Amino acid sequence: MSPRKARLLRFSLRPLALAIPIALAGAPVLFLSNPALAAEQTRRYDIPAGPLAIRLNQFAAQAGIYLAGDAALTAEKRSQPLKGEFGIEQALAILLGGSGLEALRTQEGRYELRSQAQASGTMSLDAMTVVDNQLGTITENTKSYTPGVIASATKLVLTPRETPQTVTVMTRQHMDDFSLTSIDQVMDHTPGITRTTYDTERSMYFARGFPITNYQYDGIPIQNNTEYSSGNTLSDMIVYDRVEVIKGASGLTTGAGSPGATLNLVRKKPTAHLAGHVSARAGRWDNYRSEFDISNALNESGTIRGRMVAAYQNQQWFMDRYKKNNLAYYGILEMDLTPDTLLTLGYDSNRTQPTGSSWGGTPIFDSANKRIHTSRSYNPATNWSSWEQYNHSFFTQLDHNFANGWVTRAYYTYQVNGYSAQLGSSLYGPDVDTGKATWYGGLWRGKTRSNAGELYASGPFELFGREHELVVGASYYRNHWKGRGYNSFSGTTDYYDWSGDVQKPQAGSVNYRNDELTNQRAVYATARFKPTDDLAVILGGRVTNYHLTGDNESRDSGVVTPFAGVVYDLNDNYSLYASYTKIFLPAANHDVNGGILSPNKGDSYEAGVKGEWFNGRLNASLAYFEIREDNRAVYSGYDNTRNWYLYEAKKAKTKGFELELTGELLPGWNIQTGYTHKIIRQDDTNQKLSTQEPEDLFKLYTTYRLPGMLNKLTIGGGAEYHGHTWTQNTTDYDYNHVTIRQGAYTLFNLMSKYQFTNKLSATLNVSNLFDRHYYTNIGQGTSNTRAYGEPRNMMLTTRWDF
Repeated sequence: MSPRKARLLRFSLRPLALAIPIALAGAPVLFLSNPALAAEQTRRYDIPAGPLAIRLNQFAAQAGIYLAGDAALTAEKRSQPLKGEFGIEQALAILLGGSGLEALRTQEGRYELRSQAQASGTMSLDAMTVVDNQLGTITENTKSYTPGVIASATKLVLTPRETPQTVTVMTRQHMDDFSLTSIDQVMDHTPGITRTTYDTERSMYFARGFPITNYQYDGIPIQNNTEYSSGNTLSDMIVYDRVEVIKGASGLTTGAGSPGATLNLVRKKPTAHLAGHVSARAGRWDNYRSEFDISNALNESGTIRGRMVAAYQNQQWFMDRYKKNNLAYYGILEMDLTPDTLLTLGYDSNRTQPTGSSWGGTPIFDSANKRIHTSRSYNPATNWSSWEQYNHSFFTQLDHNFANGWVTRAYYTYQVNGYSAQLGSSLYGPDVDTGKATWYGGLWRGKTRSNAGELYASGPFELFGREHELVVGASYYRNHWKGRGYNSFSGTTDYYDWSGDVQKPQAGSVNYRNDELTNQRAVYATARFKPTDDLAVILGGRVTNYHLTGDNESRDSGVVTPFAGVVYDLNDNYSLYASYTKIFLPAANHDVNGGILSPNKGDSYEAGVKGEWFNGRLNASLAYFEIREDNRAVYSGYDNTRNWYLYEAKKAKTKGFELELTGELLPGWNIQTGYTHKIIRQDDTNQKLSTQEPEDLFKLYTTYRLPGMLNKLTIGGGAEYHGHTWTQNTTDYDYNHVTIRQGAYTLFNLMSKYQFTNKLSATLNVSNLFDRHYYTNIGQGTSNTRAYGEPRNMMLTTRWDF
């Protein structure tokens, strides 16, 4: 197994959530902040012989060390048993006995795995670790913009180069460098992703011309309630190690869903040594935020580890009278039940409480159908308008490593997403003669309870004298959304002298209810065959039973979603790849007869070339993609009697390409950049669809740590080019269809970081440097409102690591 085919193996600490309360209760807590002391300290171990990579992972977790190395070094090798009380270096020597390998301790107190035959030089990995060998590389503390390995696309743990699909990963380092504290901000930085805002509380993300409705948490699918916005797009990044974006259809791992992309939010893990940070941030518009994150072992042997994080943010905004409080916290506990069995328990919560929430954007037309000109700070909402959202999640998983290299995982999560929205906002423009406008309001409350579980196993098998990989599993999720709406209300005010100061009305009685239950069950399998050293073929399939009850009832049983991919290594740095899968997206749109459209089905293709350099620290990809839809829902009108939007099922074809480059170009120089071009056309008319997202999108973000005497300073920045967009479905004041356009625009951002000491740093971020005026919504869907993008903004962050 040559180094170019080996995925980087990153061993380390299994990460605290409950360390402080347990420590105060009297439980012994181990502090390993001194590398020299950690190397000399002895502990008792009981690790049986087995596959070397697995046993080194277990040892690193128990010992509380960072251990990095190339997976090729451990391939097909077994460890010696380790039983008794040993120091770290003595224990490593025993585990590696007879393997021809050694672990070299660096000046930073980390350990690097190398062959004893190496005369000099070792890998210079910044503590890149695999804490979870079924989700991929933990990116925290790696100082890297690349993930090492990922598993979200196929359930196989592969490097980006080995994955026959485009996967973009926003690492912890990228998020920290640019002070990205919300999922909205992360998506703004992600190559190939466009963000549209409906109002102050709702965002929608688009990839390859399709809305992203597929969300995963730690690889487990959870349904997103887009219309009523229940916290999915308000996720606080304090909880997460990274965000993975799987481009294209992902029916193999998700089941029913949009063919544009899937978001997988991977939570932070606890460590077996004391680690964490506190930070304080202050920004424009009285934006203040504080964070606390601590992790440690909870017993002397390190077999119980925990982590606790919390963030509180109080902010105003560029829109008048808008304020928001956000509270997020997260706790996780890991317990080694045996050297081969790991139990994880966790809980996270996020709640936002805004006032001055707009409902839709700012009106575009007045009563004479002329464009309305207002400042970016104009807020059409009443002072009491509020759209509170929250989500709470409990999750647990049980992992077991077998001696033959197979790994099993059982995962369960329970999540509650809710909203309470009493809204009032000027949805329509003023009368040109009087300047008066009508504001509308209402009250909506509801929550979605989600139960999701998954059981799968992965491991190697031999066929025709060669080793291959297999994943088999079953998944289930159940989402129950119950909501209610109350009688609406309205009033009249002076539009151009609007202060939002109107009497808050009583909600009245309930006038309609929502009750939708979604059940999805599936079984799946994926196999990666290696006919030669240079060729890998991935074949898989998923069989799904889907049932949605309620007004939009839909049922599909035995839906087969096949997946096929091939990767061929041209040399040490380049690979050709191609993949194919089917689309399955149940419809929830009404046709002209009042029925529900048939599910959108079709085919998704992708092919291209990938590159990898510096042991995976720099990755590149060039992909051509094509998506063929059989039943795309295309807007056709509005039913005033039934109060429904009407759609027709049309055949459509999406074509485009994506170019991405991510990683370390030179020591200290990180970059993440991408260019996407896409066009969607309706087959029968050749009309362009999904034009509210740009056909051309370019993003570049980079940081550079200065060398020599200036190495305490890091500088960086970014640029985003958004091509021109337009919409033809928007209506004017008299409900006539009109076309609204926005020209192309470019945004620039800057950052700088100064590392005062090894623990204390300060970072300044400036976004929209030249204060460019632009819209994030120009009549999304069929609305006649728009939303401004954020003006120039600055954020100063001070951080203390321990």
